[in-house]
Amino acid sequence: MSRPRTRTRLPVTLALPALLAVAFLLLPLVGILTRTQWSELGTHLTSPAVVEALRLSLVVSLWALGLSLVLGVPLAWLLARVEFKGKVFVRSLVLLPMVLPPTVGGVALLLGFGRRGLIGPWLEGTFGITLPFHTSGAVVAATFVAMPFLVISLEGALGGLKQSYEETASSLGAPPLRVFLTVTLPMVAPGLIAGAALTWARALGEFGATITFAGNLPGTTQTLPLQVYLLLQDQPEAATSVSLLLLAIAMAVLIALRGRWTGTPVARTAEAPKPAEEPAASAVGKEPADGGADAPAPSDGAGRWPLHTTVTGFNQLTLDAEPGTTIAVVGENGAGKTTLLRALLGLTPRAHAELRLGDTDVTALPPHRRQVAWVPQDGALFPHLSALANTAYGLRARKVPRAEARREAQAWLDRLGVGHLSGRKPAQLSGGQAQRVALARALAARPRLLLLDEPLAALDQTTRARVRHTLRTHLAGFGGVCLIVTHDPVEAVSLADRVLVLADGRTLQDAPPAEVTRHPRSPWVARMLGRNAWPGTASADGLVLDAGGRLVVAESLPEGAHALAIIAPEAVALHRDRPAGSPRNVWRGTVREITAVGSRLRVLVASPGVPDLVSEITPEAATELGIADGAEVWTSVKATEIALVRL
Repeated sequence: MSRPRTRTRLPVTLALPALLAVAFLLLPLVGILTRTQWSELGTHLTSPAVVEALRLSLVVSLWALGLSLVLGVPLAWLLARVEFKGKVFVRSLVLLPMVLPPTVGGVALLLGFGRRGLIGPWLEGTFGITLPFHTSGAVVAATFVAMPFLVISLEGALGGLKQSYEETASSLGAPPLRVFLTVTLPMVAPGLIAGAALTWARALGEFGATITFAGNLPGTTQTLPLQVYLLLQDQPEAATSVSLLLLAIAMAVLIALRGRWTGTPVARTAEAPKPAEEPAASAVGKEPADGGADAPAPSDGAGRWPLHTTVTGFNQLTLDAEPGTTIAVVGENGAGKTTLLRALLGLTPRAHAELRLGDTDVTALPPHRRQVAWVPQDGALFPHLSALANTAYGLRARKVPRAEARREAQAWLDRLGVGHLSGRKPAQLSGGQAQRVALARALAARPRLLLLDEPLAALDQTTRARVRHTLRTHLAGFGGVCLIVTHDPVEAVSLADRVLVLADGRTLQDAPPAEVTRHPRSPWVARMLGRNAWPGTASADGLVLDAGGRLVVAESLPEGAHALAIIAPEAVALHRDRPAGSPRNVWRGTVREITAVGSRLRVLVASPGVPDLVSEITPEAATELGIADGAEVWTSVKATEIALVRL
């Protein structure tokens, strides 16, 4: 249920100046409307001089719009995407024509492009181009004052566009220009259209710079605003009629833009409601939802590409993997997981990867030539393309003919169980469907290294299990290496052949999932796997815990050795009274939290002498013991149930 909007009471001290401001802006417009001779409007607007001035205005404004697009679009992209020295100065330079008096702008143009200006003589002597008092001069003047509207609007739109779309397109093999034309521009189209409309309207109404730089020559530089200026001297009624025409054009542009002055990308509404996860596509005679074992396997440019990389910078590690290996990358937030992936892609200055895939050293290659495909956490499906076009994008970027690319893309979609959704846009896909399309797109691009950044994090548990099964099935036949960043222990154990544990950008552990599960070398990983993990220092009679307290253990370590005590939740016994049996480690505590995990309960117990401890019991045992939040209990752990991992 949406919260009802609170009605704000407008203070009189603010309402009065606001109404005066509205009146101040409205009265001149009302003046034009009331003083227009409506019976003579048609005569005034169809006079030969006005028609010629209107024609010239349209020619000049359209040429100015074209020049603004050619020059302003790259400039807006540069300001929005590239950090460089002098950026503040360049942005100020873009804004300058908006605050500069138009006549001063005209004088500046004369001193720059006039016959006695800085480059005017060179233009005239080399190319025979004379800008002042020529139609081309009117175009230059209009472009000078109007282009900032396009740059500002488009820069705002680019600033609101997530770079993951462009980076994903690059990882699929698209060079920068193709990314810009096929991904960036379509996605910022609202901002581009808004900027173009404002630029055209401003160029159409330009007066000061034009009359100063290009003069007021009928049929050559006398645009409609200059015609109004002349008519005011002899025919004020006709000047009012022409002013009304310019006012109507300006208002039409503003109404059409509906307030989108900054060009911020407008959220696209789906053509159809976003569906829930399909229970089974076979219900409508399509592919099975689990990925379609019977679907034809597409041609993937079969090959075998072992991985060797040495990463320096924030991340400092060396990684080797044989073809077909899937590596789960885990670690705390800030450990360098995403930085590692971006270093392999060549997209971050924080770390540098010397990367060899098979027999090819791709270290010096730009991202679009590395054949390293990336699936970010949100999938980054291009919203303006269908699922089929998204999947074929990487193939088309690699110059695969359209028909072949679409055929192979459809095969990948069929293989992942979403072939029947090929015509849908991303907004019409559920989370699981979108993730499978994103995976199909990455695999269809024929990568030699596949990078998945928390690909299942945004999915619900049921969908996650289904997509995990699909992912495991299709990674089995992948001829390269796959790195999966995850915080989910189930993903790490079920999908990966190895688990790479990072801490502060360095390798803390690199081992098979079973080894990491039995002997995690990080308290964070142990807790991620559902274990209690207490770091401490070995002493003659056990382990002195870093967080306080002492632990009696069955294993022996050299005195002073640093170790991690791993205690499985099921090894922690709960009691209403102090146990009198054989446990060597007994503490009194208070129940702080109870959560359900499958058919069992996890109970968090806080004790004053040792760190918090998690116990796993059955609901029946919880009932028998009277376990509830705040209850006083005793916990015990046998020394033989504690595993020590030397750090």
